[in-house]
Amino acid sequence: MAKDRRRVRVPRTRNAGQWTEAQYWGAVRSGLRKAFKYWGPARIAKENARRKYVGKNKRQKWEYQCAECGLWFKDKEVQIDHTIPVGSLRTGHDLKGFLERLTCESGFAVLCKPCHQIKTNKERGLPLAPKHRKKVKK
Repeated sequence: MAKDRRRVRVPRTRNAGQWTEAQYWGAVRSGLRKAFKYWGPARIAKENARRKYVGKNKRQKWEYQCAECGLWFKDKEVQIDHTIPVGSLRTGHDLKGFLERLTCESGFAVLCKPCHQIKTNKERGLPLAPKHRKKVKK
């Protein structure tokens, strides 16, 4: 027996009939996160977790300490984490709450990408997939 492989057509009610509701709210969520990328308190948390780099790479000026594992990483290997999860924005039910959690005045931590993904997966109830790339403590 072959399974019925018909796709369910989701109505495209947004953007002149081009986007589904999920696409619309995904774009809103993404735009809000992008707009607050350089939020002052988050930037201060990152500045507090950095030190001057003294290695061989002459182009690298700073390195950042992960609040979870305590190892030091390049700028592109760390992310800012909200200690109180921002959560998702689905169909605009909690837009005010989402914005308040996104733009809080404290509660930020610098985490390396693997630690941040593990923490996020825990919060979402997903398997803890990424392996931590070991770096030497300095």
